[in-house]
Amino acid sequence: MMFKRLFSRKPTPDPVAAEPRRLPPGERIYAIGDIHGRLDLLDDLIARIAADEAARGAAKTTLVFLGDLPDRGADSRGVIERCMALHGQRDCIFLIGNHEEIVIRVWEGEHQMAATFNRAGGRAMLLSYGILGADYDRWTLEEMVHQASRAIPKAHIDFLRSFQPWYRAGDYLFVHAGLMPGLAIEDQDEIDLRWIRDRFTKSTDDHGALVIHGHTITESVDERPNRIGIDTGAYKSGTLTALGLEGEDRWLLQTAGIAGAL
Repeated sequence: MMFKRLFSRKPTPDPVAAEPRRLPPGERIYAIGDIHGRLDLLDDLIARIAADEAARGAAKTTLVFLGDLPDRGADSRGVIERCMALHGQRDCIFLIGNHEEIVIRVWEGEHQMAATFNRAGGRAMLLSYGILGADYDRWTLEEMVHQASRAIPKAHIDFLRSFQPWYRAGDYLFVHAGLMPGLAIEDQDEIDLRWIRDRFTKSTDDHGALVIHGHTITESVDERPNRIGIDTGAYKSGTLTALGLEGEDRWLLQTAGIAGAL
């Protein structure tokens, strides 16, 4: 019964991949879904990953963060600082999501992005940088943009700017939101990699690799023949998901305590 709860739909036979998807020998990846300011869940998940690594033995391990570190949850600043520290301690890949884009553009003074930032959880983010809620609530959007550029350190923005649009390893392709069906990854518009939704999630096309993505929230991990979505809405559900990959094996680690083989 536990395994049935792991997925938002029952996996169907994979006509796309006649051969199992795999990573190169000796490599292991933990892909981490959208964190959205939940430092408590990130710390919990990193501890679970460390325990899982120890149990599985030595491998060349990489953490792949699928984007959307900030906004919505209570501690965006803590999440960014924790990830900056992890980046200095071990092999990490950080992919840029639409929320990183929003934060960067607001910090750079783009007033047309202010309303989007506000709707997307910007208030919670700025409170984590010491802004008072009463002050935020009385500001105009223009004032909020000005204050955001003062409150968020440039080093944090430079870190977000360093994130890459996609990452490939073996038969797996990692992106934040997805990709435009029918286009090679090299030909993709990076806006789609950060923002696309239905045209990707409803597609049954072979993307040339099994796509691992976040961005589109599902109650449980969404496994399809051509993609696996692991945004389980951590900021509101309390479930932050990591997908483990090694050889032909796939498994889950989650802060809600659900773990098992795929």
